[in-house]
Amino acid sequence: MRRNLGFARQLRRYYGIYTLGFAVFVVLLAIGESMGLSQQLIGHVFLFVTIAIYATIGVLSRTSDVSEYYVAGRRVPALFNGMATAADWMSAASFIGLAGTLYFSGFEGLAFVTGWTGGFVLVALLLAPYLRKFGQYTIPDFLGARYQGNVARLVGLSAAVLASFVYLVAQIYGVGLVTSRFVSVEFEIGLFIGLAGILVCSFLGGMRAVTWTQVAQYVILIIAYLVPVVILSYKLTGIPIPQAVYGTVLQQISAREDALFEAPSEREVRDLYTARAQDYADKIAALPASLENERRRMIEELNGMRLGNAPARDIALAERALRDLPRTPAQASEAWQRARAEALERARPPPRHAEAHPGATADESATARNNFLALMFVLMVGTAALPHILMRYYTTPGVMEARRSVLWSLFFIFLLYVTAPAYAVFAKWEVYNNLVGSSIAILPDWVASWGRVGLVRIEDLNGDGILQLAELRLNTDVIVLATPEIAGLPYVVSGLVAAGGLAAALSTADGLLLTISNALSHDLYYKVINPQATTHRRLVISKSQLLVVAVVAAWVASMRP
Repeated sequence: MRRNLGFARQLRRYYGIYTLGFAVFVVLLAIGESMGLSQQLIGHVFLFVTIAIYATIGVLSRTSDVSEYYVAGRRVPALFNGMATAADWMSAASFIGLAGTLYFSGFEGLAFVTGWTGGFVLVALLLAPYLRKFGQYTIPDFLGARYQGNVARLVGLSAAVLASFVYLVAQIYGVGLVTSRFVSVEFEIGLFIGLAGILVCSFLGGMRAVTWTQVAQYVILIIAYLVPVVILSYKLTGIPIPQAVYGTVLQQISAREDALFEAPSEREVRDLYTARAQDYADKIAALPASLENERRRMIEELNGMRLGNAPARDIALAERALRDLPRTPAQASEAWQRARAEALERARPPPRHAEAHPGATADESATARNNFLALMFVLMVGTAALPHILMRYYTTPGVMEARRSVLWSLFFIFLLYVTAPAYAVFAKWEVYNNLVGSSIAILPDWVASWGRVGLVRIEDLNGDGILQLAELRLNTDVIVLATPEIAGLPYVVSGLVAAGGLAAALSTADGLLLTISNALSHDLYYKVINPQATTHRRLVISKSQLLVVAVVAAWVASMRP
């Protein structure tokens, strides 16, 4: 016990120094930006310094001990296991996507917050203590011991590998997205830079290395998440506590929605989208003749542009549109159905942010409420069953520490989740008041930069040169990543957010990758195929599986599924 207390004190000292050092590093970059340091260099420094930190921790945590590799020696204190679990849980979806979901869904998006956090209550009450009490290495290992056979083990292994691999691909995709935007490289190159960061954190030290890198990653991601919204809170309300004051900004948004949604220009644009949807419906009904008519029209239009010496950019766009035209009636039907659905969606005004369970009738409102509750329940149960989260509770010294670890996990996750609604509200205030209604000719630079990676789309549908809300298409991922730029904050804050998003994606990817490789090497190879395998061979197999799974997942992510 005394040894564990000394180890915990030592960890607190090390990570306290690390947190202070990272804060100083950010301040120095901010000073450098004020003195003329380029944005590209700031992005490179954030990326490579943070990856170097994770790599250093991963190398220093290397081990050849089976218990250390699979469960970090079962000596991770509750506080730090809570931080590591929070980092493991808070993937790119939480860090990048949650605020975006709340931005577009308003009240209905709170189902994600309540469902995900509720899942950890189930873990604390029903799962974590009992998993730790059994003392296995993996979830399939627990199932094999509990049900005394390899059938349950193999079923658990299949479920863990399938669920984790799909999730892993999404995390690696998030790594590529963040890296490509902030380091100005191709998506595929950014993806494999991130893959190198993932491997160096987990390859040499397994769970031991992943645990200590995840603690470091949590520090970065929570600082990165809180700093922009705290600055925005102070900018908009004069109080730097966004969780407490965003309600006043929400009231302003509600008033702005009343005026904005009923503005004549907005109604005009929505009517034009309705007409576009009807046009697509007519084309679908007239196939295959409508496809040939469309091709003939586009060819005639392109020839007219060439004869009239139209601008080269307009000609290039017309040529691309002709190339992208579906070749068969079946392809045309599928493409036009998607385009019609998008037009119909944009023809409807967005939901009001503060309205609970919106619906035109009482039945629709009741359906929305039931969907909210059902989604919350499904997310709660799904969270409690994630193998890369459950395996973290094998790493604590005992059952009581496992319970405390879940409580710390909830606390560290709560810090981000209680801030996400404020993030969404402040971002929406900036968009509604400082972007919508602007001249399209002089839109901020961030619109073009995020447009190049497909996260922002602008269409002047009514041709008035003014951006209407219905003409603006934002991806959910852009809300967190671009909010510093939307609010006009220094670029160092954008770089910090990118570093946080990268930390979130890397931490979850490490946990998922380890879950898959451990399941394949321990539960399939050691427990089923070769129970006499030596310790050295087991670790070699685990590391080989880890490398293969990582490369395959990166290859799938590079195809942007």
